[in-house]
Amino acid sequence: MNKHAQAGSYAMAFMIAVCLIILGVAWASPVNEVTTLAMNESSEIGGMNCTDTTDDFLKAGCLVADIGQFYFIAGIIALGGLIIAARIIFR
Repeated sequence: MNKHAQAGSYAMAFMIAVCLIILGVAWASPVNEVTTLAMNESSEIGGMNCTDTTDDFLKAGCLVADIGQFYFIAGIIALGGLIIAARIIFR
């Protein structure tokens, strides 16, 4: 590969990584809102009522919904960071 193709490949990977990071940060608020609606029974969609439940399966569902939003957003941001790190390490 010549120098121009390498520079273009490097710039494109960096742009994709930055877009993934911005996408992860932009999705943080809507994902949090949807998760909150799913966990509250008072919402219009009729959520899981995570505040005062005694059912173990419902508690597990609430835990997965609560932790899942973090893993989803962190995964998108980490993927962008990994692309940047890979382009820096493997020149």
